[in-house]
Amino acid sequence: MSETSVTWWGHSTMWLADSGVSLLTDPLLTDRLIHLRRMAGPTPRLPGPPDAVLVSHLHADHFHLPSLRAVPGEPLLILPRGATGFVAKGLGREWAQRCVELEPGEQTTVGAVTVRAVPAAHDGGRGPWSKLRSVAMGFVVEGAARTWYGGDTGLFDDMASLGPLDLALVPVGGWGPTLGAHGHLDPVDGAEALRRVKAAWAVPVHYGTFWPAGMGRFRAHMFHDPGTEFARRAAAAAPDTHVRVLAQGETLSFEPAT
Repeated sequence: MSETSVTWWGHSTMWLADSGVSLLTDPLLTDRLIHLRRMAGPTPRLPGPPDAVLVSHLHADHFHLPSLRAVPGEPLLILPRGATGFVAKGLGREWAQRCVELEPGEQTTVGAVTVRAVPAAHDGGRGPWSKLRSVAMGFVVEGAARTWYGGDTGLFDDMASLGPLDLALVPVGGWGPTLGAHGHLDPVDGAEALRRVKAAWAVPVHYGTFWPAGMGRFRAHMFHDPGTEFARRAAAAAPDTHVRVLAQGETLSFEPAT
Protein backbone atom coordinates (compact mmCIF):
# COMPACT_ATOMS: atom_id res chain seq x y z
CA MET A 1 0.00 0.00 0.00
CA SER A 2 1.30 3.48 -0.85
CA GLU A 3 2.38 5.84 1.94
CA THR A 4 0.93 9.34 2.07
CA SER A 5 2.59 12.27 3.81
CA VAL A 6 1.89 15.89 4.64
CA THR A 7 4.38 18.52 5.75
CA TRP A 8 3.02 21.63 7.45
CA TRP A 9 5.02 24.79 6.74
CA GLY A 10 2.83 27.03 8.85
CA HIS A 11 -0.42 28.89 8.29
CA SER A 12 -2.15 27.06 5.38
CA THR A 13 0.97 26.06 3.46
CA MET A 14 1.31 22.29 3.20
CA TRP A 15 3.18 19.83 1.01
CA LEU A 16 0.97 16.78 0.36
CA ALA A 17 2.55 13.72 -1.25
CA ASP A 18 0.26 10.94 -2.50
CA SER A 19 0.70 8.30 -5.22
CA GLY A 20 3.86 9.93 -6.56
CA VAL A 21 2.17 13.34 -6.87
CA SER A 22 3.22 16.41 -4.87
CA LEU A 23 0.70 19.16 -4.14
CA LEU A 24 1.37 22.52 -2.45
CA THR A 25 -1.51 24.32 -0.73
CA ASP A 26 -1.96 28.10 -0.42
CA PRO A 27 1.77 28.91 -0.46
CA LEU A 28 2.89 31.72 1.83
CA LEU A 29 6.66 31.51 1.42
CA THR A 30 7.56 34.86 2.94
CA ASP A 31 8.31 36.02 6.48
CA ARG A 32 6.14 39.13 6.27
CA LEU A 33 2.83 40.08 4.69
CA ILE A 34 1.66 43.68 5.07
CA HIS A 35 1.42 44.06 8.89
CA LEU A 36 1.96 40.36 9.63
CA ARG A 37 5.24 38.74 10.63
CA ARG A 38 6.25 35.08 10.78
CA MET A 39 6.52 34.51 14.52
CA ALA A 40 7.19 30.75 14.56
CA GLY A 41 8.87 28.19 12.35
CA PRO A 42 11.37 28.58 9.52
CA THR A 43 10.71 30.09 6.12
CA PRO A 44 9.36 27.16 4.06
CA ARG A 45 12.02 25.07 2.31
CA LEU A 46 10.23 23.21 -0.44
CA PRO A 47 11.79 19.86 -1.38
CA GLY A 48 11.45 20.59 -5.10
CA PRO A 49 8.90 21.62 -7.71
CA PRO A 50 5.35 20.50 -6.90
CA ASP A 51 3.12 19.00 -9.57
CA ALA A 52 0.32 21.43 -8.72
CA VAL A 53 -0.48 24.31 -6.41
CA LEU A 54 -3.95 24.41 -4.82
CA VAL A 55 -5.31 27.88 -4.05
CA SER A 56 -8.45 27.94 -1.93
CA HIS A 57 -9.54 31.59 -2.24
CA LEU A 58 -8.43 35.11 -3.07
CA HIS A 59 -7.42 36.46 0.35
CA ALA A 60 -3.81 37.64 0.34
CA ASP A 61 -2.65 35.18 3.02
CA HIS A 62 -3.77 32.31 0.76
CA PHE A 63 -3.36 33.76 -2.75
CA HIS A 64 0.02 35.49 -2.41
CA LEU A 65 1.45 36.38 -5.80
CA PRO A 66 5.12 36.80 -4.71
CA SER A 67 5.02 33.37 -3.08
CA LEU A 68 3.51 31.80 -6.19
CA ARG A 69 6.29 33.39 -8.22
CA ALA A 70 8.83 31.76 -5.90
CA VAL A 71 7.44 28.23 -6.37
CA PRO A 72 9.97 26.23 -8.40
CA GLY A 73 9.20 24.42 -11.63
CA GLU A 74 6.12 24.84 -13.79
CA PRO A 75 3.28 23.42 -11.68
CA LEU A 76 -0.38 23.55 -12.51
CA LEU A 77 -2.26 26.21 -10.56
CA ILE A 78 -5.69 24.96 -9.44
CA LEU A 79 -7.76 27.92 -8.30
CA PRO A 80 -11.28 29.31 -7.99
CA ARG A 81 -13.18 29.98 -11.19
CA GLY A 82 -12.63 33.50 -12.48
CA ALA A 83 -9.19 34.04 -10.94
CA THR A 84 -7.00 33.36 -13.98
CA GLY A 85 -7.11 37.00 -15.06
CA PHE A 86 -5.67 38.00 -11.69
CA VAL A 87 -2.84 35.52 -12.21
CA ALA A 88 -2.19 36.80 -15.74
CA LYS A 89 -1.99 40.38 -14.52
CA GLY A 90 0.23 39.60 -11.54
CA LEU A 91 2.44 36.77 -12.81
CA GLY A 92 2.19 36.83 -16.59
CA ARG A 93 0.80 34.76 -19.42
CA GLU A 94 2.97 31.69 -18.78
CA TRP A 95 1.44 31.18 -15.32
CA ALA A 96 -2.04 31.90 -16.65
CA GLN A 97 -1.64 29.15 -19.24
CA ARG A 98 -1.08 26.66 -16.43
CA CYS A 99 -4.24 27.63 -14.53
CA VAL A 100 -7.07 25.15 -14.00
CA GLU A 101 -10.22 26.85 -12.69
CA LEU A 102 -12.70 24.96 -10.54
CA GLU A 103 -15.76 25.68 -8.47
CA PRO A 104 -17.27 23.39 -5.83
CA GLY A 105 -18.42 20.13 -7.39
CA GLU A 106 -15.84 20.19 -10.20
CA GLN A 107 -12.61 18.21 -10.35
CA THR A 108 -9.42 17.69 -12.28
CA THR A 109 -6.63 15.11 -12.31
CA VAL A 110 -2.96 15.58 -11.51
CA GLY A 111 -1.05 12.45 -12.36
CA ALA A 112 -2.53 9.60 -10.33
CA VAL A 113 -4.67 11.77 -8.03
CA THR A 114 -8.00 13.52 -8.44
CA VAL A 115 -8.45 17.02 -7.02
CA ARG A 116 -12.08 17.93 -6.32
CA ALA A 117 -13.21 21.40 -5.27
CA VAL A 118 -15.61 21.32 -2.33
CA PRO A 119 -17.60 24.02 -0.52
CA ALA A 120 -16.20 26.38 2.09
CA ALA A 121 -18.22 28.80 4.23
CA HIS A 122 -16.02 31.86 3.77
CA ASP A 123 -16.00 35.17 1.93
CA GLY A 124 -14.42 34.76 -1.49
CA GLY A 125 -13.46 38.35 -2.25
CA ARG A 126 -9.90 39.60 -2.48
CA GLY A 127 -10.59 42.16 0.25
CA PRO A 128 -12.44 45.40 0.99
CA TRP A 129 -10.05 47.36 -1.21
CA SER A 130 -10.67 45.17 -4.27
CA LYS A 131 -13.60 44.45 -6.59
CA LEU A 132 -12.13 41.04 -7.43
CA ARG A 133 -14.42 38.27 -6.24
CA SER A 134 -14.69 34.53 -6.61
CA VAL A 135 -15.92 31.58 -4.59
CA ALA A 136 -13.97 30.28 -1.59
CA MET A 137 -13.51 26.53 -1.57
CA GLY A 138 -11.67 23.59 -0.10
CA PHE A 139 -10.30 20.50 -1.78
CA VAL A 140 -10.62 16.74 -1.48
CA VAL A 141 -7.60 14.96 -2.94
CA GLU A 142 -8.13 11.31 -3.84
CA GLY A 143 -5.19 9.04 -4.55
CA ALA A 144 -4.07 6.26 -2.25
CA ALA A 145 -5.70 8.39 0.49
CA ARG A 146 -8.70 10.70 0.69
CA THR A 147 -7.52 14.04 2.07
CA TRP A 148 -9.61 17.13 2.82
CA TYR A 149 -8.02 20.55 2.98
CA GLY A 150 -10.62 23.04 4.20
CA GLY A 151 -8.99 26.31 3.09
CA ASP A 152 -10.71 28.96 5.22
CA THR A 153 -14.16 27.84 6.30
CA GLY A 154 -16.78 27.83 8.98
CA LEU A 155 -19.11 24.91 9.61
CA PHE A 156 -21.62 24.17 6.84
CA ASP A 157 -24.55 21.80 6.52
CA ASP A 158 -23.12 19.39 3.94
CA MET A 159 -19.74 18.97 5.62
CA ALA A 160 -20.47 15.35 6.54
CA SER A 161 -20.70 14.48 2.83
CA LEU A 162 -16.94 15.07 2.51
CA GLY A 163 -16.14 11.94 4.49
CA PRO A 164 -15.13 9.40 5.35
CA LEU A 165 -11.52 10.54 5.00
CA ASP A 166 -8.04 9.26 5.63
CA LEU A 167 -6.70 12.73 6.49
CA ALA A 168 -8.34 16.03 7.43
CA LEU A 169 -6.29 19.25 7.38
CA VAL A 170 -8.45 21.40 9.63
CA PRO A 171 -8.08 25.20 9.99
CA VAL A 172 -8.42 26.01 13.70
CA GLY A 173 -7.19 29.59 14.14
CA GLY A 174 -6.03 32.66 12.27
CA TRP A 175 -3.39 35.37 12.02
CA GLY A 176 -4.59 37.87 14.60
CA PRO A 177 -6.25 38.29 18.00
CA THR A 178 -9.66 39.18 16.57
CA LEU A 179 -10.57 36.03 14.65
CA GLY A 180 -14.17 36.38 13.55
CA ALA A 181 -16.61 33.57 14.16
CA HIS A 182 -18.09 33.92 10.67
CA GLY A 183 -16.16 31.99 8.04
CA HIS A 184 -13.57 30.46 10.36
CA LEU A 185 -13.20 27.43 12.58
CA ASP A 186 -11.82 27.74 16.10
CA PRO A 187 -10.71 24.63 18.05
CA VAL A 188 -14.26 23.91 19.21
CA ASP A 189 -15.84 24.16 15.75
CA GLY A 190 -12.81 22.43 14.24
CA ALA A 191 -13.47 19.42 16.46
CA GLU A 192 -17.11 19.46 15.36
CA ALA A 193 -15.98 19.57 11.72
CA LEU A 194 -13.76 16.56 12.39
CA ARG A 195 -16.68 14.69 13.95
CA ARG A 196 -18.70 15.32 10.81
CA VAL A 197 -16.10 14.27 8.22
CA LYS A 198 -14.96 11.10 10.05
CA ALA A 199 -11.23 11.16 9.32
CA ALA A 200 -8.70 8.54 10.38
CA TRP A 201 -6.01 11.21 10.84
CA ALA A 202 -6.24 14.96 11.40
CA VAL A 203 -3.73 17.82 11.46
CA PRO A 204 -4.65 21.31 12.75
CA VAL A 205 -3.49 24.17 10.50
CA HIS A 206 -3.99 27.92 9.94
CA TYR A 207 -2.69 29.07 13.33
CA GLY A 208 0.50 29.77 15.25
CA THR A 209 2.63 31.20 12.45
CA PHE A 210 1.78 34.78 11.44
CA TRP A 211 0.77 37.54 13.86
CA PRO A 212 0.54 41.32 13.65
CA ALA A 213 3.83 43.07 14.31
CA GLY A 214 4.12 44.39 17.85
CA MET A 215 1.19 42.34 19.18
CA GLY A 216 3.01 39.18 20.21
CA ARG A 217 1.83 39.45 23.82
CA PHE A 218 -1.76 40.42 23.05
CA ARG A 219 -4.09 37.43 23.38
CA ALA A 220 -1.08 35.20 22.87
CA HIS A 221 -3.18 32.10 23.63
CA MET A 222 -4.92 32.63 20.26
CA PHE A 223 -1.51 32.24 18.60
CA HIS A 224 -0.02 29.36 20.62
CA ASP A 225 -2.93 27.22 21.81
CA PRO A 226 -5.34 26.37 18.94
CA GLY A 227 -3.54 23.20 17.85
CA THR A 228 -3.35 21.56 21.26
CA GLU A 229 -6.82 22.80 22.19
CA PHE A 230 -8.18 21.29 18.97
CA ALA A 231 -6.52 17.98 19.83
CA ARG A 232 -8.10 18.06 23.29
CA ARG A 233 -11.56 18.85 21.92
CA ALA A 234 -11.22 16.28 19.14
CA ALA A 235 -10.47 13.53 21.63
CA ALA A 236 -14.03 13.92 22.89
CA ALA A 237 -15.81 14.83 19.64
CA ALA A 238 -14.04 12.36 17.32
CA PRO A 239 -12.36 9.72 19.52
CA ASP A 240 -11.62 7.41 16.59
CA THR A 241 -9.42 10.01 14.88
CA HIS A 242 -5.66 10.18 15.42
CA VAL A 243 -4.81 13.89 15.80
CA ARG A 244 -1.22 14.93 15.12
CA VAL A 245 -0.19 18.46 16.11
CA LEU A 246 2.75 19.28 13.85
CA ALA A 247 5.46 21.87 14.32
CA GLN A 248 6.26 24.01 11.29
CA GLY A 249 8.38 21.93 8.92
CA GLU A 250 7.33 18.62 10.51
CA THR A 251 5.88 15.74 8.47
CA LEU A 252 3.17 13.19 9.16
CA SER A 253 3.43 9.95 7.14
CA PHE A 254 0.81 7.23 7.29
CA GLU A 255 -0.61 4.26 5.45
CA PRO A 256 -4.15 5.01 4.20
CA ALA A 257 -6.81 2.76 5.63
CA THR A 258 -8.98 2.79 2.49
